[in-house]
Amino acid sequence: MRYLSFYFLSFHTVLASNYSLPQTLTRAPPTPTLEQRAGTIIVVTVTVTPSAAPVSPSYTNPELFEYDILNQTNYYRRQHNATGVIWNDTLATYAKQWAKPCNWKHSGGPYGENLAEGYSNVTAAVDAWAIESKKYDYNRPTGFSEKTGHFTQLVWKATTDVGCGLADCSANLNGDNGGKTGKAVGWFLVCEYWPPGNVVGDHDKYFEENVEPLVSLGTWLKVNVFDVWLMIVFAVLILTFL
Repeated sequence: MRYLSFYFLSFHTVLASNYSLPQTLTRAPPTPTLEQRAGTIIVVTVTVTPSAAPVSPSYTNPELFEYDILNQTNYYRRQHNATGVIWNDTLATYAKQWAKPCNWKHSGGPYGENLAEGYSNVTAAVDAWAIESKKYDYNRPTGFSEKTGHFTQLVWKATTDVGCGLADCSANLNGDNGGKTGKAVGWFLVCEYWPPGNVVGDHDKYFEENVEPLVSLGTWLKVNVFDVWLMIVFAVLILTFL
């Protein structure tokens, strides 16, 4: 069994699109007929080693699985002034098909994509993506980073749809040769996002437009220095006459 750790897979890039969602899916990643625009989408993933904890109902109950994905995803999106995403069956079907063989790699499809393995439940996996927000610099967005790429996709404002799939890859726990087989271990979660996030280019303007600070923090950052000075003076005057 592998030691408890985080590590990143290599990432691939695809051209951004005009965001018209394909209506059908095949096992192989679909090739959308899309008008290209400036920008590049970088897809990344995160993982931890599996534990021997009992199987969470969020993995075995389809309704609870969908609810937990949407609830936890939109919880973080609200915190960053992004509209809640809706469940998309096309994306979910694609994610399920990709997860089924337990291959620990990206699909290479046209969607934004996050992968995770070995978490105790669905909520914990989404939390792991979101916690990267602590490393993101909102004042000087630097575009895509492996340290924050999962978080930025999660809260990307232009994303409207999500669909996820699961596979039980527990059979690989005792035969993965330390992760050298390229197989996922434990419960393997695949989430697809549309329109995809992590679009780079144009001096990182897409990140400035689509990744906002925490709502309360964002409000503070928008207050200019003069306003802060006025508030301090006003507070001092009030204290003086009390």
